[in-house]
Amino acid sequence: MISKTKVSKGHLTVVPKHIRKSLGVHEGDVLEWTTDGRQAVVRSRKRRTVDDITAIFSVGGDAVRDKKRLARGKL
Repeated sequence: MISKTKVSKGHLTVVPKHIRKSLGVHEGDVLEWTTDGRQAVVRSRKRRTVDDITAIFSVGGDAVRDKKRLARGKL
């Protein structure tokens, strides 16, 4: 299903309801915007809890690499 939204003053737009529901996007969630050639790519990035963050460090490994992966939503 294709949805269209309009960019308003201040460059604001609305995430269509069916997309919010299917991705579980809620008020306060972060959306990451990038471009892929001539297309915009929007990804939902979930908020991390303290338990998520402590679990990352309890596993061990490379903290710098893990921080970068966490920032990209890949952890």
